[in-house]
Amino acid sequence: MAAVTIRNLSDETHRALKAQAARNGRSTEAEIREILGEAVKPRVGLGDVLAEVGARVGGVELDVVRDTTEPEAPDLR
Repeated sequence: MAAVTIRNLSDETHRALKAQAARNGRSTEAEIREILGEAVKPRVGLGDVLAEVGARVGGVELDVVRDTTEPEAPDLR
């Protein structure tokens, strides 16, 4: 496994990491690994999920009609 050294970490950040690790029942090193792992995990958006579902069912056709009426300005008096 690879090793990483983080230099010039502020005392405040180090204390916060130690406290967070303690709350989660982990060592500081394990907490940092968890944080980094979550930070680089690929995110799946709602649009991607909906597109996948639509593809599985053979596609979906929607008749979208946009409302083009101008909104009325609110009376702020």
